[in-house]
Amino acid sequence: MRDLGGHPTVDGGETLYGRVVRADSVRQLTEAGWSAVADYGIRTVVDLRGEHELRDDPPGELPLDVISVPFMEGNEDEWNAIEADLNAAGDAAPDLETELHDVYVILLEHFRSGAAAGVQAVAQAPEGGVIVHCLGGKDRTGLLCAFLLDLAGVGVEEIAADYAVSEERLRPRHDAWIAEATTDVERDRLRRMLQTPAGAMVGVFAELDRRHGGVRAFLRQAGLSDEDLELASGLLR
Repeated sequence: MRDLGGHPTVDGGETLYGRVVRADSVRQLTEAGWSAVADYGIRTVVDLRGEHELRDDPPGELPLDVISVPFMEGNEDEWNAIEADLNAAGDAAPDLETELHDVYVILLEHFRSGAAAGVQAVAQAPEGGVIVHCLGGKDRTGLLCAFLLDLAGVGVEEIAADYAVSEERLRPRHDAWIAEATTDVERDRLRRMLQTPAGAMVGVFAELDRRHGGVRAFLRQAGLSDEDLELASGLLR
């Protein structure tokens, strides 16, 4: 977990603490962990996981309101088409950063309504802090939190640096996953997919600028209202 507070904004300000916290699966929290979350002022959980993940990890009794907003949920035919695009992007990419930002852009274009719904859920959350999480805490959560920081006026390089922190913060868990892999091919695949190079997020923002005119325009085209955009923009300020 880490707070999105403390990031400098391009107008000389700083994002506020206690408004939005990002995490991997909060189902791992102990009773003491939940008490600490409540004491910190968190009142809402925005869960970006899909239905199949919720079946594998059913919610328990939580002391907070939980809003389920699947970010990347599709049927089998949709995912077959998406995976073909993802494989093509991976084959064409000259390096990991390019492959990763191409993958993110493909997913965002397919699931743009999920991105808008996630931002809306955070923007419309009741008074109090919000935790945003998925399963791994770096891809869906990383993209949504990057959008929230952008709307708050944080520069792209700072947003990308925050995204990159996930690799180090999640390293103990990732090392365990790699150690459990049974083949060299699987270990190599995990080592690649678990990285969070800052350049990948910079590339995502550059492509959204080229295609849509920026994050705000992308989210508006995805269905987010101007009112919700303004709420989201002021959440961390």
